[in-house]
Amino acid sequence: MINNITIPTDRQIWEGEIATYWFDGNILVSLSKSPKRTIENISNNVALVKQITGNKRAPLLIYLCDSPVPDKQTRKFSTEQLPTVYSAMAMVSKPGLARLIMNLLFSLKPPPIPMKSFTNDQEAKDWLMQFV
Repeated sequence: MINNITIPTDRQIWEGEIATYWFDGNILVSLSKSPKRTIENISNNVALVKQITGNKRAPLLIYLCDSPVPDKQTRKFSTEQLPTVYSAMAMVSKPGLARLIMNLLFSLKPPPIPMKSFTNDQEAKDWLMQFV
């Protein structure tokens, strides 16, 4: 289910360096890409998301893929940027991947927005609806 996500053809799609985006109702969907995250590509991605959402925070359903572990400064920057663009985040991945990412990013303090990991995207969407 995770690796065979079909990008919809009936709505606008936005392509970024680290993800492809589209809306499913009021939920922003992100199909993660595998380049190593850097402060530069995360900054560009935050700008893209703000453009997509009209500068409003949106609930995000993200399909995670394997990508190299970013350095400490990039992880810190990424964590600081999350609440500027997202109201909540549901991560859909193969078992273990989201937990690994959560442990890397938030081992010392809780995430700055509601976050939960799923292996089923319908459960993820159902959980996100409370943040729409």
